Amino acid sequence: MGQQQLLLIVLGVIIVGIAVVVGINVFTASASQANRDGVIADLTNLASLSQQWYRKPTALGGGGNTFTGWTVPGALDTTGNGTYAATIAAQTVTIVGTGTEKGNNGTSAVKVTMVVGPNSITSTTINN
Repeated sequence: MGQQQLLLIVLGVIIVGIAVVVGINVFTASASQANRDGVIADLTNLASLSQQWYRKPTALGGGGNTFTGWTVPGALDTTGNGTYAATIAAQTVTIVGTGTEKGNNGTSAVKVTMVVGPNSITSTTINN
């Protein structure tokens, strides 16, 4: 083979190597973002369930304008997106969702906190 052909082969191998590395990085970032979105969606569902409990009268099995007594449903405390735990007070519920993918720091999992009030939901991403 001539020198030009060897140079083209080496150049081709370098370009393919760079493309593989970029592809892996994009896939990892995409998986982390998808997990973050899934955790937020699950938390929003749990927040709406807690507000439903808050508004339902005690005679119908609800909280009667208090979050006291509400718990994360057993079927929803662990999903494919992550695990969820709630801290419940009379007028607020704080739900913490821990995802299955690593966050931006590369060491700990995606973590989102959602604070639910009677008329509001506030979301905070801890390790986005």
